[in-house]
Amino acid sequence: MANVYRYCQVRVPKELLEDLLPGPVTLVMQRSEELNKDLNPFTPLVGIRIPNHASMQDLAQLFGGPLALTSANLSSQASSLRVEEFQDPWPHLSLVIDGGPVGDSQSPECRLGSTVVDLSVP
Repeated sequence: MANVYRYCQVRVPKELLEDLLPGPVTLVMQRSEELNKDLNPFTPLVGIRIPNHASMQDLAQLFGGPLALTSANLSSQASSLRVEEFQDPWPHLSLVIDGGPVGDSQSPECRLGSTVVDLSVP
């Protein structure tokens, strides 16, 4: 959570952040000067997500800084719901983690995607 304040201009109460994170939400905020300028270079905004998933939290801790991730689909194409749906770029990726299918909340092996909340407006 401390890194949210390091890499973003937080304009909401701390209690709100603690209610939302960690969890299945992506918060869009103004980036700080400390965030690497190569991440989202054409916008002053950045999406922050702290998943409530122990393995992903452990992976982030190993790197000691934020992980820059992208959606598992090409721009303007439908979102991938299963890891097998985006096999074409695999040879160009360093790591692919299969967290299970996204979407069908009635199925025990499925999970819901992230809700995006724009907190960039003062």
